[in-house]
Formats: sequence, structure tokens, C-alpha cells
Amino acid sequence: MSNTQTSGRSIGNVPAPRTGRTVTAAQRDIFRRIPKVELHCHLLGAVRQSTFAELAAMRAAPVTSDQIASFYARGARPVGVLHVLRTLEKHILLTPDDFRRIAYEYLEDAAREGVRHAEFFWNPTATIRDAKLPYAALQDAIVAGMRDAEREFGISSLLIPSIDREATPDDAVAMVELLIANRDDSVPGIGIDYRENDRPPELFAEAYHRARRAGLRATAHAGEFGMPWTNVATALDLLQVDRIDHGYSILENPALVERCVERGIVFTIVPTNSYYLRTLEPERWAAEHPIRAMARAGLKLHPNSDDPTLHNVTPGGAWELMYSHLGFDIAALRQMMLHGLDGAWIDTARRTAWAAAWPIEFDALTTATSWQESTLP
Repeated sequence: MSNTQTSGRSIGNVPAPRTGRTVTAAQRDIFRRIPKVELHCHLLGAVRQSTFAELAAMRAAPVTSDQIASFYARGARPVGVLHVLRTLEKHILLTPDDFRRIAYEYLEDAAREGVRHAEFFWNPTATIRDAKLPYAALQDAIVAGMRDAEREFGISSLLIPSIDREATPDDAVAMVELLIANRDDSVPGIGIDYRENDRPPELFAEAYHRARRAGLRATAHAGEFGMPWTNVATALDLLQVDRIDHGYSILENPALVERCVERGIVFTIVPTNSYYLRTLEPERWAAEHPIRAMARAGLKLHPNSDDPTLHNVTPGGAWELMYSHLGFDIAALRQMMLHGLDGAWIDTARRTAWAAAWPIEFDALTTATSWQESTLP
């Protein structure tokens, strides 16, 4: 992870902080060590560069070493990661064991960052279509990697098969039916992601309704890429999701914000989100980032890495950016840690135990050094 600096660019290649804050090596280590869940990470966005290169060579994939390096070198105005993910789906990840490996490696890396529990997204549709691999074998392989990681690193995890918005609504229904036919306690629900533009959530209502009737949990990417607040409302009201991934455009509708505050909806936000790095000027990026306004409005936020290896950020780095660049204080981060437990699809006993123990651990870590107050207006 890159150091936070007062000039130049830093973690995730975001603009230099305007808060006047610097982060010491000791503080950086604290952000890494604080207990946390990760609720918003894409499996294919967490593939190590070395693994990508090794598998590409094994498969004689039509991608050069320079192209692979460029995938992991985030520019000042990043173009997003969809083309990288499609390359992985079509040319690189071609056996179930590839998926076992990347799940295991992601969780190994996350455990080093203080992540005690991870819930991560995986889009099976393109792999089933392009690599001609059966859903059951893919899910079994990923779950095997998850169980190996828990045994070796102590990190628990849940898999969230996710609808590919760029496929058809019928493809979404087919994916849900495959999940229902291959139920596993480690695979408790569905999500939806990929490009939101021109693919509103109502197109996929039938897939969500089938999932809900089968007792599955649900989340959805909504209100990202500058898409309207109505997508957030539809995800909540029509798709009946438990939490929202991103959700930034909710700020356009104060009544919807108030409703989400009252319901305690958790928003899994991403400080390194590419859209705002492209659309906000560097000197205004932090001040005008919707994450700050969402917090001021009282929404329950939880920071995540999203596509950690492609965003050049770790889970601990995402938390560091909330402090160093976006101006939150340690008390706010402590509360966000608990928001993560509120939003996690874990059993009540574990949530209660962690909610009692983690604040004690957090306080023991953070009281060892001094911190600056919030810079939120």
C-alpha cells in the first residue's frame, strides 16, 4: 500500500489530502490491524498481479505483460475495471481450481489487513457461458478456497453470486436458479453489479423475487456511475435488498435518505470509487465526495476496498483514506466498524459477540497515538 502523502497521489491514486493530515507508520499499522468486516469486494477485482500474469502465461492468453502491468497501474482519472474483469472471465480463469486459488489468495490478503469476515461478489454468468464450466463446480471450488483460508488464517467468509447487468434478465433468473439448486450455507444471497448505465434494477426484479422466495439474502449495486436515486429506491422497494452497495445518488432525494436513516440501511461505500476520481476536480474531490454528505445526513456507512488490487488499495487503506483524505475522525470510524457488523450476513450470536469485543480492541489500538478531530463541516 502506498503511503499517505501531503503532495502527489497516494492510496488508490486519489488526489493528495486537503485535510492537512499526515499518517504515521504507526497509524497506518493501526488502520491495518483494527478489526473489520469487508462487505463490498469483487473476487475478480482482487486477483493478484502475479497470479494474473502466471495464469495468462499458462493459458497463452491474448494479453501482453505490459497490458497486465497497465491493469494494475491506476491512472489519475481511472477508466474503471470492467475491461480487466472481462479479460479474466474470457481468457484467464478457465478451470474451477483457478477460482479456488483466487478466493484463497484474496482471503489470505484480507486477513493480513485485519479483516475477520468477508462477503465478496462473484459473477458466474460469463464464465459459465465462455469457459463452459458448470456452476456447481465453480461454486464448490470457491467455497473450498474459503474454507481453506478460514482454517489457515482465521477469516470467515460468505460468497455472493451476483447478477451481471450486462447480460439479460433471463440470464439473471438462470443464475439464481443455479444458486437455488446448489444451496450452501457459505452462499447465502445474491447481488447485482457491472455497468449500471441503461440497466436499471427493475429489469432484474424476477430474479430477485425468486431469490427472496427461496429464502436468500439480497444486496445491490445502485446509485453508482452518477445513476439516479430511483435506482436506490427500486433496489430497496422492488428488489427488497438488505443493504445497498455504493448508493451515492440517494442524496438527490432527501425523503429517501430519511427513510434509509430510519430503517438503518447499511451502505457499503468505496472511497476509491473510479467515477468520482474521473468527474470531480482533484482539489475538490474530497470536499465534494458524496460519502461526506451521506455521513452528515446520518446514513450508516461502511468503507470497503471494492477491487483492491486494481484500485491499488487494501482494506486497511480504505479505512485510512476515510481519515486522511475524507476527514472522518476516529470516533466516526469506530462507529463504521459497528455498521459493518450491522450489515453483515452473520448469525446473531456472532454479531453480538463481535459488537461487544471489537470496540474494546479498537480502543486499545487507537488510544496508543493521537488523532486529529473531524474536518467534516
